[in-house]
Amino acid sequence: MEAVKPYKKGADYSYTLGAFPTYELIAGKKEKVRGVYVHSQYTDKENIVSTCKAGNIPVLTDDKLFNKISDKENCYVMGVFDKYEDIVSEDTSHIVLVNPSNMGNLGTILRTALGLGIKDIALITPCADVFNPKVIRASMGALFKLRVQMFESFEEYRSRYKKQEIFTFMLNGENTLEVQNCPKTELFSLVFGNEATGLDDSYLLAGTSVCIPQSPEVDSLNITIAVGIGAFLFTHCGK
Repeated sequence: MEAVKPYKKGADYSYTLGAFPTYELIAGKKEKVRGVYVHSQYTDKENIVSTCKAGNIPVLTDDKLFNKISDKENCYVMGVFDKYEDIVSEDTSHIVLVNPSNMGNLGTILRTALGLGIKDIALITPCADVFNPKVIRASMGALFKLRVQMFESFEEYRSRYKKQEIFTFMLNGENTLEVQNCPKTELFSLVFGNEATGLDDSYLLAGTSVCIPQSPEVDSLNITIAVGIGAFLFTHCGK
C-alpha cells in the first residue's frame, strides 16, 4: 500500500481516525478498505486484527504515522479506504442539504439521519468534503452506512428524483411544523440550507415550506438541531 499522507481533498483515498469509525468502515464498506493501521500501544489489538483478518484486510503498524496524520493523542487505529460514489435510492425518503459548509455539522447530521432511519442524503455543491476525516469522525462512521450523492444544483436533484414530496425548512416558511400537524406522506425530501444563509426565497416555491417554531430571542436554530427536529417529526409523527 502506498504511503499515507495528511488528507487532501484531491486524493483518491481518505481514512478513519479511531477504532469505532474504523469498525464502521469495515462493516459498511469493507470492499473499499486498503488497510488498517494499529498503534503498538493499542490495548484491544486482538479484536481489530481478528476483524481485519475475517475481511482479508491488511493490518499495518506505523506509530509515527499517527503523529503525522492525527491531531488526537488518543488515536490508535486508522483505516485507509478508497473514495467512492453513491447514488441515493429512488424509493426512499431523503435529506437534502444545500451548500453545507461546516464539517462538524455535516458529520453530526449524517449520524442523526442514520439514527432516525433516513439513509439517503443529497448534497448540493459547493459543500463540505464528505470524505474529510473530520466529517467522518463527527459522523462516528455513520457515513459508511448511508448513501450520499452530490448534485450541482437543487434543480438537478429534483429532475432526477420526483417521487419524494418536497419540504423546505425556512425561517419564513408558510407552515409552522409541530407534532400535531406534521404532514403524513410516504416519501419525502427534507431540504435545509447553509448554516449561515439558509435557503433563499426561491425555495418557497420548490415545495411545501415549513418553519420550526422557536423563541424570538435567537435568530435561528443550529442546522444540526433543525435537521434532527425535522427528521424526527417526519419519521415518527408524520406516518
